[in-house]
Amino acid sequence: MRTTRGRAAVLLAASAWTLWIWVTRIWNIASDPAHSLGFKLVHSALALVSVAFAVALGIIGLRMRHEAKSSPEARDAHPPEARETTHLKRATPLA
Repeated sequence: MRTTRGRAAVLLAASAWTLWIWVTRIWNIASDPAHSLGFKLVHSALALVSVAFAVALGIIGLRMRHEAKSSPEARDAHPPEARETTHLKRATPLA
């Protein structure tokens, strides 16, 4: 599978979203006196696992983005001269 910046962006967005959701959720759970200690411990464990996965996704996303930037395929896929003349090419007539 080819590494692209789009795929890296999806991983980074998923990582950021997961971190935001779980940090906000744990903050709210911890500050609510209505929840029991068991509830808070279970949800803290769930948050810890989810945050660990989010950090792993973020690391993979950053590595993919760096790989996509520095790969020769990314630089050679659209050389500047090809981008400038693409609109000038015409298809040959069929008849």
